[in-house]
Amino acid sequence: MKPLLICDCDEVLLHMMRHFRDWLDTDHDIDLQLAEGSFERAMRHRADGELVTRETMWSLIDGFFPAEMDRQTLVPHAEEALAALGQRAEIVILTNLRDHCRESRIAQLSTHGIVHRVECNQGPKGEPVARLVAEHGGPVTVFVDDLATHHDSVAQHAPGVHRLHMVSEPDLAPHVPPAPAAHARIDDWREAATWIAARFDAGRPAEA
Repeated sequence: MKPLLICDCDEVLLHMMRHFRDWLDTDHDIDLQLAEGSFERAMRHRADGELVTRETMWSLIDGFFPAEMDRQTLVPHAEEALAALGQRAEIVILTNLRDHCRESRIAQLSTHGIVHRVECNQGPKGEPVARLVAEHGGPVTVFVDDLATHHDSVAQHAPGVHRLHMVSEPDLAPHVPPAPAAHARIDDWREAATWIAARFDAGRPAEA
């Protein structure tokens, strides 16, 4: 049976924050400082310097997805890496978007040559990863995501999954520490593909 790769999308396969920042700038007069590493601390109204409220933050994110998704660009080497890994593994894109965005995400990825099963999720990813592992039934699964909270959740609910922390936005990556619950931190798809393939070659689940 083939191994399984469960992969996030935003800041792993597609750049998001840089394009969200540009949209906030031109359309909403809001500054987004990527160095802050968190939406809740990074977004300020330009007029008065006040932080954007949590309610407004989520409203803006909902405004970006799916209406502004065509702004997003492909992370270097992501398409080639998934094409190579897809020859030997099943691939699922597990993206934290509302369910109504699923078809838009499928279409968006396909324009970049990435055509795989897409599942939307809200909240921590541990439980959906565990369900995908059980459904697939293979001995080896690798999970790739940019957020430490999701690696924590997967470690709790699916400890046998190999966990790779990736932050592919170069303006953001230096400000994001390695996720403690991940087995490795790699921000470049060329190196990441080699690491993932090695897990597949070994044919063993991660040690709990």
